[in-house]
Amino acid sequence: MRPDIPHGVDRAATLTLIQMALAEDLGLGGDITSASTIPEGVQFTANLVARHDMVVAGLGLAGLVFKTVDETTDWQSTVEDGASVKTGTILATVSGPARNLLTAERTALNLLQHLSGIATLTRQYVDAVAGTGAAILDTRKTLPAYRELAKYAARMGGATNHRMRLDDMVLIKDNHIAVAGGMAQAIQGAKNAGHRPIEVECDTLAQVREALAEGVDAILLDNMNLDQLHEAVALIGDQARTEASGGVTLKTVRAIASTGVKTISVGRITQSAPAVDIGLDWNPEKR
Repeated sequence: MRPDIPHGVDRAATLTLIQMALAEDLGLGGDITSASTIPEGVQFTANLVARHDMVVAGLGLAGLVFKTVDETTDWQSTVEDGASVKTGTILATVSGPARNLLTAERTALNLLQHLSGIATLTRQYVDAVAGTGAAILDTRKTLPAYRELAKYAARMGGATNHRMRLDDMVLIKDNHIAVAGGMAQAIQGAKNAGHRPIEVECDTLAQVREALAEGVDAILLDNMNLDQLHEAVALIGDQARTEASGGVTLKTVRAIASTGVKTISVGRITQSAPAVDIGLDWNPEKR
């Protein structure tokens, strides 16, 4: 994986994020530990090593962080984002001035561990519904400023991106319905504004029937039990895309998929995926 921003991710926004992350870590005085303990000019080679099984995402970004701190950094990697790797796999080897590489280490690993954590958890959900015909969707539950990267990591794990932003599509939820004065009014308002596709959140079968009567493109079946999901899917048929959401876990996702829903949105894959453990291990043979 070459040190660069992944395809499909906003370049300018990501470069800004990297610069902000480095500035946050450096402070005003810089890396005083590396500067005071390591003689200038000392070279350093290290391996980025997977501490457990994982799905990789953000490896090129990690390389870019090292190159941003010191453009003379040598980065070697044959691993690609989206790859499933085993414990002990060397993801990349990085060489260059020791001070600069150690200055970049934490920011590079933070990005790589966070994004690989998202990809790893996402892959577990994707594998859990394999063969059911249901697709896993991510959500907008992401850390501020990490939206594009988090959704990129979800794609590397095998998920399909839902809305990237509020301007991507209309998704009418319970609060929209309440404030608009009803589901029909909310749907009609979106149609009058010329928006399609339109998705509407339904908590009950009665709401599903109302949404179908108004003619929508997708129905979000929110927090329904399995019996309700079975009935809702049968009721909707091919009239709209079905999406299940709410309380989805690795223990429940396959049963939800088996109801026949076409998609399942999982907030926790971007909201609370645990970071994976990746080490930067000094390679004494390459001093």
